[in-house]
Amino acid sequence: MKKVIFILITSLVFVSCGIEEQKISDEDLALIPLPKHVVEKKGSFKLTRSTKVLFYPDNEELKANAEFLSSLISEGTGFETESKAAKFKSSDKGSIMLILEDNEMNPEEYSLSVSQQSAVIKANTATGIFYGIQTLRQLLPPEIERAGMGMNINWEIPAVEIQDEPRYPYRGMMLDVGRYFFPPEFVKRFIDLMALHKMNYFHWHLTEDQGWRIQINKYPKLTEIGAFRDESVVGHLRDKPLKFDGQRYGGFYTQDEIRDVVAYAKTRHVTVIPEIEMPGHSLGALASYPELGCTGGPYKVATRWGVQKDVYCAGKEETFQFLEDVLTEVMDLFPSEYIHIGGDESPKDRWKKCDHCQARIMGENLKNEDELQSYFIRRIEKFLNSHGRQIIGWDEILEGGLAPEATVMSWRGTEGGIEAAKELHDVIMSPTDYLYIDYYQAPSEDEPLAIGGFLPLQKVYSYEPTPEELNEIEARHILGAQGNLWTEYIKTADYADYMAYPRACAIAEISWSQKEAKNYDDFLKRLNLHLERLDIMGVKFRPLQEDE
Repeated sequence: MKKVIFILITSLVFVSCGIEEQKISDEDLALIPLPKHVVEKKGSFKLTRSTKVLFYPDNEELKANAEFLSSLISEGTGFETESKAAKFKSSDKGSIMLILEDNEMNPEEYSLSVSQQSAVIKANTATGIFYGIQTLRQLLPPEIERAGMGMNINWEIPAVEIQDEPRYPYRGMMLDVGRYFFPPEFVKRFIDLMALHKMNYFHWHLTEDQGWRIQINKYPKLTEIGAFRDESVVGHLRDKPLKFDGQRYGGFYTQDEIRDVVAYAKTRHVTVIPEIEMPGHSLGALASYPELGCTGGPYKVATRWGVQKDVYCAGKEETFQFLEDVLTEVMDLFPSEYIHIGGDESPKDRWKKCDHCQARIMGENLKNEDELQSYFIRRIEKFLNSHGRQIIGWDEILEGGLAPEATVMSWRGTEGGIEAAKELHDVIMSPTDYLYIDYYQAPSEDEPLAIGGFLPLQKVYSYEPTPEELNEIEARHILGAQGNLWTEYIKTADYADYMAYPRACAIAEISWSQKEAKNYDDFLKRLNLHLERLDIMGVKFRPLQEDE
C-alpha cells in the first residue's frame, strides 16, 4: 500500500506567559505559486492581540481586502483583529500595512516586506494588494485556516522580502456544471481556492446537451424543461450495453444566485466568464424550444455523454434572435469583457440536409458548412462587440475562417493556438494532454471512474504555455493557460476536489511563476507543505504518492 507523504512544518513551544508561540521553519516557505523574487531574513513578525490591519488610502476595494485579512487572522487566532484606514506612523509597529502607491508596477504586481516590527504590502491596485495578502496567508502556519483552533497563540510570519508579479495575465480554471450541477456554495469555494493560488478567471460552463443551468427570464422553458434530463449513464460510456439509473436529474442557477456568485468572485479578484454553447452542445435549449433546430424535433435533453448531431439551425433568423436575447440577459448578469460561446464539437450533419441552412450558404455566398459555422460565430461576435464584449471560443472556431476579434481557447493540442497566434489573435492554452483535469491521475484500475486519458501531476507541471514555434510578437498573444474540469463522471464535490487538486496547484504555478524558476522537485517540496493547508481547509485532494 502506498504511503501518503506529509511533512509537518510546525511545532508548539510553550513560553512562561502562558501563551503558545507557533513557529515556522524559515527553510520551508510553502508558497504556491512560487513568487518571482524571495529573500529570507532573520527573525519573524508575531500576530498578537494588539495586531491591526491598517490600509491607505481609504477606498472600498482596499477596505474589503483589509477586512478579508483581519477576518482570516481573527478566525485563526481567536484575537479580534481590527482593520482601519490610517496613514502610517512610526508608532504603528506591530501592524500589517496595506499601501496603494501610484507607481508603474504591473497592475497585479506587489511587494511584501515582513520584519520583526511589521508586515507591509504595497501595490498600485487593490488586486496587487490582494495577491500580497494571499502570499502573507501562505507564510502563516496552515492551522491559521482552522477557525477557532488558535486561541491564545502568537502566530509567526517569517521575515522576508518578496517582489512578485505574474508571468501571464490569464490564469484560469473551468468548471462544467452542465453534466452534473454544483450548488452556488461549491462554486464560491471553487473560486476561493482559485484566489488562494492567484488564479483570476473562472470559466463557468453553463449550458450543455445534458442540461441548461442559467435562468433566462424571456425563455422560461430553458429551466423548466432544459435544466432536467430523464436519467444519467451508469458506469462508463464505453461500457456495452449502456446502463442508466432511471432517475430524473437537474438543477439551475437563478439570476439572483448568479449575481451573488459574480459579486463574491469580485471580492476575490476573480472574473467570471460565462459559457453559452453554440451552435453545438445545445440540446438543452432545443428540447425547450424545438423550433430552433433544423428538424423541428422533438428533442430531449441528452441522457448520455458525447457529441450530439442536433445543433442550432444556422439558417433561421429565429435562432439568432433567441441567442441575442439570451446573451443580452447574460451580459446583464456578467460584467466580464469576455463571453465564451463554445463553438466546439458541432457536427454539420443536420445543416447539410437543412433547407434553411443551405439557403443561408447560398445567400451569403459561403463555400460549405464550415464557412456557415464561421458565419454563425462572426454574427454572434458582431452582436457582442456592439455591446463592448469580446468572444472566446474553442479552437474549432478557426474552421471556415476566424472571427476578427475572437480569442481562441486551444484544447485539441496546441496547433489551434499556434495557428491563431500566428494570425495575431489572442490565445488561451488549454490542451487536453496537459490541462484536462478530468483525466486519470494514475493507472485507471487504481483510481475512481474518469473519462479517460492519463495526466499525472508531473506532466501538468511540465507544460509550457508559450509554444517555441512562435516569434516574439506572436508569443505576446498567448494570454495564459486554463485547467478544465469536465464533469461527465464527476458527480460530487469531494470527487471534484480529488480531480482538481493538487493538479490545479501546478496549473497555478505554470501560469504565474517565471519559466526559468520551474523545478518539479522544489515544487513537490513546497506542495507537500501546502497540502497540509488544503487539508485543514477541507479540500478532499488526491494525496501525493511515494512515486510522485
